[in-house]
Amino acid sequence: MQMMGSEMRNAALEVVQTLQEQGFQAVFAGGCVRDELLGRQPKDYDVATDAAPDAVLTLFPKAITVGAHFGVVLVKVQGHPIEIATFRTDGSYGDGRKPDTVTFATIEEDASRRDFTVNGLFFEPVTETLLDFVHGQEDLQARVLRAIGQPGQRFEEDHLRLLRAVRFATYLDFEIEPGTWAAVQAHASSITRISPERIRDELDRIWVHPRRVRGFDLLVESGLMEAVLPEILALQGCEQPPQWHPEGDVFVHTRIMLEMLPDEASLPLVLSVLFHDIGKPATYTYDEIDQRIRFNGHDQLGATMAEEIMRRLKYSNELIEAVVVAVANHMVFKDVQNMRVAKLKRFMARPTFADELELHRVDCASSNGLLDNHAFLLEKEEEFANEPLIPEPLVNGRDLIALGWKPGPVLGKILRRIQNRQLEGTLQTKEEALDWVRKEGEAAMGEDSPS
Repeated sequence: MQMMGSEMRNAALEVVQTLQEQGFQAVFAGGCVRDELLGRQPKDYDVATDAAPDAVLTLFPKAITVGAHFGVVLVKVQGHPIEIATFRTDGSYGDGRKPDTVTFATIEEDASRRDFTVNGLFFEPVTETLLDFVHGQEDLQARVLRAIGQPGQRFEEDHLRLLRAVRFATYLDFEIEPGTWAAVQAHASSITRISPERIRDELDRIWVHPRRVRGFDLLVESGLMEAVLPEILALQGCEQPPQWHPEGDVFVHTRIMLEMLPDEASLPLVLSVLFHDIGKPATYTYDEIDQRIRFNGHDQLGATMAEEIMRRLKYSNELIEAVVVAVANHMVFKDVQNMRVAKLKRFMARPTFADELELHRVDCASSNGLLDNHAFLLEKEEEFANEPLIPEPLVNGRDLIALGWKPGPVLGKILRRIQNRQLEGTLQTKEEALDWVRKEGEAAMGEDSPS
C-alpha cells in the first residue's frame, strides 16, 4: 500500500523509527491511517506504542505529558507536534466521557477499546504493513461507519461518540451501520451529560463541512438535535405565507438555505442561517381579515433566542455578537433600496455585512426567489469600491470646539450630520465642512447650537 508523504508524516515516521530502534513496537494509529487509506491528507499523525510513558520521555527528553493518566505524551519533531500513546485498555467510564482507570496493554487490546472500526486501524510505516484487528479496512471499502464491539456499550462509555458518529458519517460520507445507528438513536438523550463546550465543538465541525446538510439530517433523525438544539425542531410544522414561502414550513425553509450555502461558508454564517427564523413559532399569528400569516418581531425575538442558545453552548462573545447582529438585521435588507446613501454606506461597512448579504441571498433564493435587493447591493459594492465606505472624517470635535461648540452629546450629533453629508458626497473637504457648520450648523441643530 503506497502512503502519501508530508513533512508531518516524516516527523511521525522519525518517532516510530526512534522507538523501534530501542526495541519497542510503534505504529501510526487511528485517523491518520484511515485518511491515508482513503487517499486524504491527514491533519495530524498519532503514534501508538508498547513503550511506557517513562520510556517515551527518556527517548524524547523535551516531550511533555498531555494525558499522563492515559499514557499520552506530546513530542515536537521537525517542528511538528506528534502524540505518542501507549497501548492500553480502559476501565469503567464513571462520567460517560473518560475512563476512570487505564491499563497498558497489547496492540490488539488497544484496537478493541476504540470507537469505530475505521478508527481502529494501525499502520507500521517502516515495513508498510497494515494492522487491522477490527475489520476496519472492510468497512472503509464498504463506506460504513460501525462501532467496535457492542455499539450500546461504546456510547455508554463515552457519550460524545454519539455526536462523533454523526460527524464522521458527515465527513466521510459513510452510511452508519444499522446496529450502530440504532444505538445512537437509543442513547441520543445521553449527550446532554457531556459539557456544552464539547457538544459545541462537535457541532461546529459539522456546520463548517460542505456536507453540513447531511449532518443536519442525521442530527434530526438520530434524536440528537432534540437533545442539543430543540429550538430547531420547533420550526417543524410552523407554516408560512405560501405567497412568500411556497417551499414549505420554517424547518424546510431553513434546511434549503443550508443546502444553498457555499461549501466554504463561515461558522457565523451557518449559525445565522440556523437561527435567523428561530423566533417565528413564538410570533406566529393569523390575520383573519387579511387571511395572512404574520411573524411580527420574529427577527428581534430570534436574535434574543440565538444569544441564549449560543451562551448555553459557551460560544465566544465575538461569535455571539456576529450571529445575533445577523439575525436581528436579516429583515432590514428589504429596505436597502430606500436608504439614504449615508445610512446605506454605514450598513454595508459593518464587519458582519458579507455574511449577512449571503444570508439574505439564500433566504430569498430558498423562498420567493426575489433577489432584486441582493443585486442592488452588489451594484453598490462595485460603485463604492474605489474608496473606503467610511472615510476619515473631514472634521473632529476639536475643530468644532474651536468654532464655539461645547463638548457633549450635541457635538456628536453635528459631527454625525457632517459625516452624513460627507458620505453622500455633498461635503468633500475640511473647509467645506467648516463652512457648512458656520452657515447651517446652528439652524440644523436648533436649540442645541452654540450661543
